[in-house]
Amino acid sequence: MLLLFCILWQVCVSAAFAQSGGRTITGKVTDDTNEPLIGVNVLVAGTAVGTITDFDGNYSLTVPDGAKELQFSYIGYASQTIAIKGNVLNVQLQPDSQVLSDVVVIGYGTQRKSDLTGAVTNVSSEDFNTGLVSSPEQLINGKISGVQIMSNSGSPTSGSTIRVRGGASLNASNDPLIVLDGVPLEQGGISGNDGNFLSLINPNDIESMTILKDASSTAIYGSRASNGVIIITTKKGNSDKLKISLSTTHSIQTRTKLADMLDYDQFINVVNTQGSAAQQALLGTARTDWNDQIYHNAYGTDNNLSLSGRIAPNWPIRVSIGYYNQDGLLKTDNAERFTGSVSLSPSFFDDHLKLTLNAKGALNKNQFANTSAIWGGATMNPTIPVYSGNNAFGGFNEAIGSDGNPVNGALVNPVGLLEQRDAHSKVVRFIGNFDIDYRVHFLPELKLHATLGYDYAEGKGSEYVSPEAAQYYTTGGYYYPYGPQKNINRLLTLYANYNKFFDSINSSFDITAGYDYQYWKSSSPATASMNAAGDVQTAYRATDYRHVLLSYYGRINYSYGSRYMLTATVRRDATSRFAPDQRWGTFPSVALGWRLTEEEFMKDQKVLSNLKLRASYGVTGQQDGIGNYNYLPLYTLSQDGAQGIVGGTPVYTYRPEAYVSDLKWETTTSWNVGFDFGFLDDRLTGSFDYYTRQTKDLIATVPAAAGSTFNKTITTNVGNVDSQGIEFSLNATPIQTDDLTWDISFNMTWQKMKVKNLSLVQGGEATNTPVGPSIDGYQFQTLTEGYEPYMFYVYKQLYDEKTGKPIEGAYADLNNDGTINSDDLYRYHSPAPDYIMGLSTSLRWKQWNLGMSFRANIGNYVYNGMAMNTGAFETMSYNSYQLNNLSTSYLETGFQTRQYLSDYYVENASFLKMDNLTLGYNFGEIFKGCSLNVSAMIQNVFCITKYSGVDPEVPNGMDNSFYPRPRTYSLNLGLNF
Repeated sequence: MLLLFCILWQVCVSAAFAQSGGRTITGKVTDDTNEPLIGVNVLVAGTAVGTITDFDGNYSLTVPDGAKELQFSYIGYASQTIAIKGNVLNVQLQPDSQVLSDVVVIGYGTQRKSDLTGAVTNVSSEDFNTGLVSSPEQLINGKISGVQIMSNSGSPTSGSTIRVRGGASLNASNDPLIVLDGVPLEQGGISGNDGNFLSLINPNDIESMTILKDASSTAIYGSRASNGVIIITTKKGNSDKLKISLSTTHSIQTRTKLADMLDYDQFINVVNTQGSAAQQALLGTARTDWNDQIYHNAYGTDNNLSLSGRIAPNWPIRVSIGYYNQDGLLKTDNAERFTGSVSLSPSFFDDHLKLTLNAKGALNKNQFANTSAIWGGATMNPTIPVYSGNNAFGGFNEAIGSDGNPVNGALVNPVGLLEQRDAHSKVVRFIGNFDIDYRVHFLPELKLHATLGYDYAEGKGSEYVSPEAAQYYTTGGYYYPYGPQKNINRLLTLYANYNKFFDSINSSFDITAGYDYQYWKSSSPATASMNAAGDVQTAYRATDYRHVLLSYYGRINYSYGSRYMLTATVRRDATSRFAPDQRWGTFPSVALGWRLTEEEFMKDQKVLSNLKLRASYGVTGQQDGIGNYNYLPLYTLSQDGAQGIVGGTPVYTYRPEAYVSDLKWETTTSWNVGFDFGFLDDRLTGSFDYYTRQTKDLIATVPAAAGSTFNKTITTNVGNVDSQGIEFSLNATPIQTDDLTWDISFNMTWQKMKVKNLSLVQGGEATNTPVGPSIDGYQFQTLTEGYEPYMFYVYKQLYDEKTGKPIEGAYADLNNDGTINSDDLYRYHSPAPDYIMGLSTSLRWKQWNLGMSFRANIGNYVYNGMAMNTGAFETMSYNSYQLNNLSTSYLETGFQTRQYLSDYYVENASFLKMDNLTLGYNFGEIFKGCSLNVSAMIQNVFCITKYSGVDPEVPNGMDNSFYPRPRTYSLNLGLNF
């Protein structure tokens, strides 16, 4: 049937374009493996005369007199224009991957790397991180200068924090915009998958990821681009032959470092030598390693099957399915994902009309462990058994008071916390887009494009704790069903692109103008938390949030002689998140490039293969992470127990919320200068960038003026934040032979950020705004004008001159007033590193391949909250029925009470990590039509650091009961048919 269709199509096309006279050219078109290509477009250059190849790759075309060249084009392969010499012309086309290595996806189009004027980095699938990868952002961790990616914990259900050039805001979102196959995705998560929304996308379906960093490249996305843009392009069908790929990865995760607590003998010695008689009486006879009880080695698997080929000439298709399942180190923790995708990209009318349909679906099933067990595993009395020997409280050993109930505030058995709780969720997501590209017949330089995008997610779940569990014993258990929360994202994109090279002026113009409409809605029904019997404890109202973004944009890329380049963009955005008179924002940018190696005076030299200078300026905006209705006067209905009393009767009241009617865009102005270089035919390449950014009309939550609102704080436009940085990347191939190849890449980033103003009144008194994580009501970080954001705000610890030990309660009187109080707090280091570095290397010898990747942070500090919160003798007993274990820091300090704000616990957390170690062997063709690859991997191989806590890389610079990241051992098998 396929052969008949091809023959009929060829006959029709040939008849339609046959010319009188001329001669007949015949030939065969094959791919890089000499296999025939079916449906290749063959055109006489400069005319509409053409045909396509048949099932065997053969063609026959009558060309008019005077025809000099034939053009051969085929989706997935590089087009070729070949001079006609004789009557037989055979052609071998090369896959696009060899040509498109110089092409990157940018906003609303593509561009050659050599023509880029902005700070843009592309990472293809060949360079992705390997191993068991649960979420797309992990593919590029450590690969790109200026990009920092940190997993939020070691749980398989946790997400990652992504920062491009450190972010540009304080209270508004610092997350980059994610664009998947042309569809900008909404930030945030969904019920049952909060903070891990990207994990619903199968990493195995991704072809490349492009990161736009400077304002010149990001300004085309306007109001959402201040924190950078990550463009994800998924795999498409690109071959006439059916190709089947099957990969399966199986892994075991083991725990690495845990909180450093007293061991069994140390614990008993401290109690017997320093404890009271009552505390000594609480020592048991068991020997329990509580961490062994709550952690286990975790099995994981990731399996993917894809089929790629053509269902007809010019109808490429790719279909894939995937299954991922990963247990957590913490027992009862699990993430399971089913994915499927279809990509269909036919073309018609000699490639003038191209259609692309992408559909991706995912089903996530999560089982959430109670992470409070991590604290219990560290601090539970190691001399008591897990089980009590009776049936009370499910048989778990608990602290029981004289009334027979669990002691209020007592540490709950961590094994019981895990086993007596069932918390699970189910999340489904569909992301689809339909693209239409039409290259106008009478003006082929003009392309009209339309995208219809749709992103739908639905999440629901529940949490249940048994009524016999000590955690909720007095309330009769706990049950909280939530969802389904439904998130809808609809997109319409329309743009026209004109691209033409003018020989007469040796110039090329690439002009784009377009319009976007995007609509978001997030809704969830009312629900309530209850006890196991169904008695309502707390009610939660239904929610319905919506917002719309309208956009007009334009861009021009101009190049003269491939030497001088100009890019100018402008975008006009309107968002429903601001009042009508503040709704519109304009975001322009301009960039210049100069390729010195294209100049005549550089033509004869052989060492420098590329040198391009770049400079850019632009303005981008911010309106994410601030809510949808902050400019409106809203009122909140009081809850039960908080009513007003009128005439002795409780009456529900409405409380006005703080709002700012003229809330407006947060804007970031950026400058970037840099250069790209290449030596020895690009065996050594790299880039260097220096950037500055100034964010004004900062959207921040600051103390409200007394009497102006019912709230203590208010979210408004206030102040400025400045940042600057240097980025450097280097790629080299020191060895390249038929049998041996060595590739190495290195990137380094230096960045600094400073708060310029946070006062509601221009020139007002500088304030210290407490921010960040808290312990027992103490906050440890501050926002202060003239300093880095989120610096630790602590007392300067004094030390005994003889022993070198810290003196309890002794701090420096920094203002010399004779009194130690909050006026003596000072700003001491920041969680943000000064330098971020990444190193990857790959060594191939014949069929063997060895790969390694490293990351390093220098100058980042962490507050060791676990050491502080368990490092004083007072924490051994919170009641008369229990003993708690202590941090080994107690042996060093001897603190009797916790020193919350001592800088003793702010530690240098600089580190060097080896993220991946991979050894693979390519068996080649093991039987006809089937090749085999096998690789063994270790992830999180080692960490070198002086930091004494669990991990030097923790969210917000606070290490307090952190879920440890696992070390993963994996085996991968890959079959290709």
